[in-house]
Amino acid sequence: MPAWLLVMGLIDADAARLTFQIQDDENRLLPCRIHLFDQDEKPQKADDLPFWHDHFVCPGTVELELPAGRYRYEIERGPEYERLKGEVAVSDELPKLVRLFLKRIVNLRSEGWYSGDLHIHRPLSQVDLLMKAEDLDFAPIITWWNRRNHWEPSKHPQAGEDEREGGALLFHRMSRPIDITKSTREVPSPMVYVEQARKQHPGVWADIEKPFWWDVPVWLASGRMQSIGVANNHMWRSRMLPTEAWGRARDTRRLPPPLGNGFWTQEIYYHILNTGIRIPPSAGSASGVLGNPLGYNRVYVHLDSAFNESAWWGGLARGNCFVTNGPLLRVRANGRLPGFVFTVEAGKPLGLELDVQLTTHDRLANLEVIQNGIVARTIPCNGDRDQTLSSTLTFNESGWFLVRGIAENEKTFRFASTAPFYVELGQAKLWISKASSRFFLNWVNERIDRVKANVTDQSQQAELLRHHERARKFWQERIRKANAD
Repeated sequence: MPAWLLVMGLIDADAARLTFQIQDDENRLLPCRIHLFDQDEKPQKADDLPFWHDHFVCPGTVELELPAGRYRYEIERGPEYERLKGEVAVSDELPKLVRLFLKRIVNLRSEGWYSGDLHIHRPLSQVDLLMKAEDLDFAPIITWWNRRNHWEPSKHPQAGEDEREGGALLFHRMSRPIDITKSTREVPSPMVYVEQARKQHPGVWADIEKPFWWDVPVWLASGRMQSIGVANNHMWRSRMLPTEAWGRARDTRRLPPPLGNGFWTQEIYYHILNTGIRIPPSAGSASGVLGNPLGYNRVYVHLDSAFNESAWWGGLARGNCFVTNGPLLRVRANGRLPGFVFTVEAGKPLGLELDVQLTTHDRLANLEVIQNGIVARTIPCNGDRDQTLSSTLTFNESGWFLVRGIAENEKTFRFASTAPFYVELGQAKLWISKASSRFFLNWVNERIDRVKANVTDQSQQAELLRHHERARKFWQERIRKANAD
């Protein structure tokens, strides 16, 4: 080490140099994410590279100056690559080089699957490297959010978020933002902005950010929603958020923490499908606000050709997708992708053959086939990282089904779920549960009471309640139309 650098104070005399080189199997540098911790479990940063929460990303190589000591590291590149873990000791005597090879364990693009994260709060200037480091295909960035508006001309797709008392809605596929900066906690109704966005941008995509937000029954009743965040940012890489924040709380005695919130999300989504509303699942990590890496929660969409943004949205709209924060779950039923609608004549049961491809770092005891909200089949897993599995299913009435797998992880709800498949048998094309419809009617009634308590101005209250009253009529009519339980 040159003495003049020490004299000028440009290098700490006790600093140790540590270099990581991450390569693929052809010795090319591989962008990746690095979690580096000192002996006190303090995460380390790398100068001039994107850092968030407990990790940084690099283009395949990074040199750090650190106090001498022992460090542990975890290196990842999305769910299609192996995970590396290790320890390294560094001293101020000799630079240390850690050269590692990160192997791809599966290539979903070669199978037609392309991944996206719909809830991102990272700077636009970091997006290219972040996407490469996470092996992510699609990453629209939220640049306008309540009273903040950082929209700027960019080649990269941008999005917006309206997050207030009723919950959070994400707005995608818009060429410019709408002005939501003057909103208060309750006023105006989020539906005002939904309609404004639809008027200015007919192709807008409205994503319900989480299923347990208070205004979900209103949003569903409007018919204006395109997807819902089943893999959402309450699910972190390292832990779960234990409550529903300001959303509709679950019964924690029945669904205790830490995993209860994940099961509550699943239950609500199944209630939605049980009311005959066909809405695909989406995924979002909220990297940049909450503790996740970009792409931790992601939705894979199947395309018949190479990726392009329009085709990806189209595949998501059809429900040709699965969501995950770990396991990679590809399922076909009678050769069809999720989202397919099977039509059968009345009186003829439908037999289904399920073909499953599972790739997972995390142990799963089994997969579950959910039929009309109930576990209809379990598919035992064999413990291998790559598994080819199968099962059968029979429908004697209309309805839906999906396949999910929940990892054996005590700290966080790590799972994968396909979008639903649908069955239309005879004239009763929709399977509508009275109990699930009443679940949302009760929810609307609770929300109406909350609005009355929150907003005392009578004219504002009346305007807000107009949307909730309309939703109440929708769910009352759903109950009237119910043909199950």
